[in-house]
Amino acid sequence: MDPGDEPLPPIHPSMGRRIFLRGAAAGTAVIALGGGTYVIASEEEEKKARGMKRVDGRARLPPDQYLLRALRDMGGEPGSASLAGYRLKVHGEVEAPFEIDFSELLRMPQTEQTCDVHCVTKWTVLDARFTGVRLTDLAARAKPKPSARHVIFEAAHGYTANVPLADAMKPNVLVAHRLGGNALPRANGAPVRALVPDLYFWKSAKWLTGIRFVAQDRPGYWETRGYHNHADPWREERYG
Repeated sequence: MDPGDEPLPPIHPSMGRRIFLRGAAAGTAVIALGGGTYVIASEEEEKKARGMKRVDGRARLPPDQYLLRALRDMGGEPGSASLAGYRLKVHGEVEAPFEIDFSELLRMPQTEQTCDVHCVTKWTVLDARFTGVRLTDLAARAKPKPSARHVIFEAAHGYTANVPLADAMKPNVLVAHRLGGNALPRANGAPVRALVPDLYFWKSAKWLTGIRFVAQDRPGYWETRGYHNHADPWREERYG
């Protein structure tokens, strides 16, 4: 298995290659993907989503995306599931690098937010509910140096994802440990994952182990394999 959230490029599944199984309920479809089944939103739900706007004026549903009702497992090789052994390292171009365990992460101010998730393979889930610690709170403790320009999310098995500092410091960027009110499922990155909802979901590294502030950009696992370096869903920044 590959360590990231996305299939190897240049393979980019199209709707024509997916298998649909009609459910018993009218307007409901189940999609078979990667050995699992996922419920697609109804045509009415998708039409409604396409008519909605974000507070920044952009369409709620980015171009060429379709709706699922729940996050799907995009595969990858999980990290350790041990809460007792978990450590998160915050380091790099910072004045006060530190490392915390899972219990200390839970003692920090917690944020629960609903956000939309957009995968580069074209599915979107609306109103996913995550709980975690804002990256800005971790950064405030670490005190990034003026030289810091990018954040590198470090995860199990050497996976990395790079994000510009301006994107990483948005208030909706979390180090998340709960989904839908429950502990984050292992397939979705437990015990801790990054959450960067305004970029394609591969930037939200699963099985997170480190947050590294750097002066120069360092393309990550998928970026060095053909994916776009920035990954804005509304600009369809899928491939470099």
